[in-house]
Amino acid sequence: MPPVSRSASQPDLTALFTSVQQHFLNVIVPLWQGPGWNVDMALPYEALDAGHQPLPPQRYRAMACARQLYLFASLIGQVPKAEERAAALFRSLQRHFHDAEHGGWFYSIDPHGAPLDQRKDLYTHAFILFACAHYWNKVREPLVESVLNAALEVIARRFATGDGLYEACLDRDWATLETGPLQNPLMHLAEAFLATLSVREDLAVQRALVELCTAMQKRFIDPQHSVLMEKPLGAVDNWFEPGHQFEWYFLLESSDLLRGSKLHASLERAFAFTEQLGVDQQTGAVRAMLDLGPDGGLRDATQRIWAQAEYLRALTLRPNSEAPVLRQLQALQQRSLHAGGWYECRDEHGEVSRLDMPSTTPYHLATCYAGLAEYLR
Repeated sequence: MPPVSRSASQPDLTALFTSVQQHFLNVIVPLWQGPGWNVDMALPYEALDAGHQPLPPQRYRAMACARQLYLFASLIGQVPKAEERAAALFRSLQRHFHDAEHGGWFYSIDPHGAPLDQRKDLYTHAFILFACAHYWNKVREPLVESVLNAALEVIARRFATGDGLYEACLDRDWATLETGPLQNPLMHLAEAFLATLSVREDLAVQRALVELCTAMQKRFIDPQHSVLMEKPLGAVDNWFEPGHQFEWYFLLESSDLLRGSKLHASLERAFAFTEQLGVDQQTGAVRAMLDLGPDGGLRDATQRIWAQAEYLRALTLRPNSEAPVLRQLQALQQRSLHAGGWYECRDEHGEVSRLDMPSTTPYHLATCYAGLAEYLR
């Protein structure tokens, strides 16, 4: 990883990071050990309200279960009973969502545990791979590695399109739904491949990751501004999301394998442009969606906590970064965190627009704080 600069303000940054990390461990994580946990289903509720009560469940998603598996796997050795919770989540992933007939994992089940949306989506499978890689690294249980291998196998055999990319969604029996590739699932697949390579040598995964990034450069990078579009180039009604630019930048910049690739060079070139259009310079708020059409401009000004976290994490890998990192961490603490948890979204005027707290958000905070901890180390 390239060296980062340090200055006299590091004690301020260290103290602030200690504060937000304690908030995470003492406020946010206990929400998902207590009121956010459905004991009968052994699954996290999808979301809690501002008073820490579960929203009436409409569904449970495999992706949400996998993100919480990552969360508690990452906390093993730090938080009491994290290992027991991770084990329960791993069992629930297999018990509730695995498709014994066709292989792979369902998207969701209903509140009573019956399969609901039985399609197979890449986003879900990428998170299952990501979570199992982290969990296996902590426990080294053969069953966990066998599920990791099963996820890799089904992604390669069912989702791959043969050109380095992957279908976003398939039917339950793997029949095509003509979705084609989409940016966000592919980014999380790259993240999952990187997680796998961080815990074991795997030449097939390494090759698939390089081919994926090569194809992303060819099919998704806007040639004028070097930003990654959400759909392949030429698709109708395309756009880009600053939060995803920053997320990709972190993945590429932090990887010895991917740093120096053409895709990395594109995201490097696009960083200042993304900041200029996508970040409010006064508040540090990251805007949700932007157009690159002839008119250009803002498509959605919602300020989401996950995008704030991804921008902050990306800044830790920028040169001369200490002042921007400190400023953005202050913005995250002041605008997104509160005594009872966090604000998921603010609107274009900066007003809180969602009071619920989804079970999927702690994943973004955990990865952001891990990046900060590495930066301060």
